[in-house]
Amino acid sequence: MKLPFLRLLLPLVMICLGEAQAATTELRTFTNARGASIKARLVGVKGDQVTIQREDGQNFVLPLSSLSPADQAYIKAAANSLSAVPASSGPQDKVEPSALNEAIGAALFADEALWQSDAAAVAQRLQLPQESKTQDQSSYRLYPKPDLKWMGAHPYSVALYAQKDKVTSLSLVFANKGDLFGAKGSGEMHFDKDTPPEQAGKIVREAMDKDLQAIAASLTKLLGEPRKERFGERGAGRMNMQRWDWRGHALLLADAQSEDKEPEYVGLQIVPSAFADAGGKAAKVSDAQVREFARSSLERRPNGDVVLKNIPMVDQGPKGYCAPATVERAMRFMGMPADMYVLANAGSSGYGGGTSLVRLFDSVGRLIRSKSRSFDSWQGKLELKDVARWIDRGIPVMWLLQSTEEFNKIANRRSEERRNVSDWASWKTRIESESAQAKLPKDKETNHVVLIIGYNKDTGEMAFSDSWGERFVERWISFAEAAQISLDGYYAIGF
Repeated sequence: MKLPFLRLLLPLVMICLGEAQAATTELRTFTNARGASIKARLVGVKGDQVTIQREDGQNFVLPLSSLSPADQAYIKAAANSLSAVPASSGPQDKVEPSALNEAIGAALFADEALWQSDAAAVAQRLQLPQESKTQDQSSYRLYPKPDLKWMGAHPYSVALYAQKDKVTSLSLVFANKGDLFGAKGSGEMHFDKDTPPEQAGKIVREAMDKDLQAIAASLTKLLGEPRKERFGERGAGRMNMQRWDWRGHALLLADAQSEDKEPEYVGLQIVPSAFADAGGKAAKVSDAQVREFARSSLERRPNGDVVLKNIPMVDQGPKGYCAPATVERAMRFMGMPADMYVLANAGSSGYGGGTSLVRLFDSVGRLIRSKSRSFDSWQGKLELKDVARWIDRGIPVMWLLQSTEEFNKIANRRSEERRNVSDWASWKTRIESESAQAKLPKDKETNHVVLIIGYNKDTGEMAFSDSWGERFVERWISFAEAAQISLDGYYAIGF
């Protein structure tokens, strides 16, 4: 059985898009000395180091000598033409970073491409707090105050994504049907919201049109007229975009609408130009790689806790996007890029939130299966043995429940007290006693989706994670208590 190609190219270093302007457009199959292969394009050659770019826009650097004789000959022949390509591929590249930053209204760009930049440094100059940090992924997100403007429009969410501490993309969401009718706060407070007015659709459409006009005018003034393109994955977010390019960066402006032509959101994505050239379709990651990562993320603690780590956090903010945010977390854990706003569109989320789970999971399921992943759903009583079967495989479970005030009080208190437990036998006795006395009423106004990420067979407890920020990354409740507010619906992405 052959190991994945990239694991055979040692030493192998993942890098960002450093020489995009010199990249060839030809995709070819590169093969190493042991016969493993990958489909990619040649980006650059420096001494004995070769940079190739996978179909999803991600770059890798490896020794020339690690490749087959045929590939070495191809690279040597192409080296002269690569070095002859000028640094600028179009007149818009002559625009200085300072001028573009002034038009944007933020210190986003520098002489170094975003894809070459340390993500923490970029986040710091943009004043984006860290949202998540795992073994190989990180993200930074800000829900800005109303007075912040980018390109003459107010972004409701600014999110920076990174892999191995290098920037991979920036996502800005402007006027949208979720945040325009957000609740009174984040976390548990997102359930406390007013009913959107009957003219909500008109309000969103007018706000979106205003933002689209302001953003397009700012970018066109400096970078020229945009191109019209299709971008994204089929089944969960493929849409029309206005595209501007600048020094290896593609700036993609979306006027997102549902299948019923309902206004959804205005979004600006900044991604590597090569990734945009590929239509935003990410390359498949092998089952072997995902399986190895998932199982390596399983932590078995001395007290009997079995918990999945390395699951990216996504903070849904003050709106009812728990389902899209939870799905994004599960997909990214399984090696698939995702964005909760795009997923909310696929799930026909309502004004202020509230997602059609049937529609969302149907769309997401098609996308996931197209990536050669399994997507399972089932119903039934919440039981430890069923949860353990998935967690032991390294797979988090998306769980439908009613996140009531009483339930959250118990989970918050229990999770805090658990950190200081030393006598686990006494803790088990206490959990059994409290669970036997608990009576948790259901409340349909608190319908919610979370990730089940762990269990403890000895104490009869379950670990779950809400999409409410790092403070909610690991919470604990007994199975007996959780069963009282469970809606008994479950989804899981497998391999």
